[in-house]
Amino acid sequence: MKKQLKQIIKSEDGFSLTELLIVLAIIGILIMIAVPLYQNVTTRAKTTEAKTQLAFLHTLQRVYHLEHDTYAADFTAIGFEHEKMITEGGRARYTIEIESAGPAGYVASATSIIDFDNDGVFNKWQVDEEGTVEQVIPD
Repeated sequence: MKKQLKQIIKSEDGFSLTELLIVLAIIGILIMIAVPLYQNVTTRAKTTEAKTQLAFLHTLQRVYHLEHDTYAADFTAIGFEHEKMITEGGRARYTIEIESAGPAGYVASATSIIDFDNDGVFNKWQVDEEGTVEQVIPD
């Protein structure tokens, strides 16, 4: 029995170096294809924060406008609180600010503090009195 087992083990051939290199090259190509796709998905998920915060800000602005016939120029008037930024140990990746406000309308923006694709451009979204949330600077 031992003799047969030794013969089976000796007769088994392993993989050649060439075969292993081909497999590694194929894995490398698949990784090069998958990583950019994954980065786009994560960037879209992170931009959801901006859209959600601006939609919430719009709801607060509408309520304030119904009560005061003007839009608020600061966050304390409408009760909006910034979440702690990711650089300060929080979870927020966007700074929210009201750029202009008056009786006829307002514009608020969310600007990323992180450059998602390291190209020097920071993502920016805006909302207006109509509730239209749109990306003004893509990243």
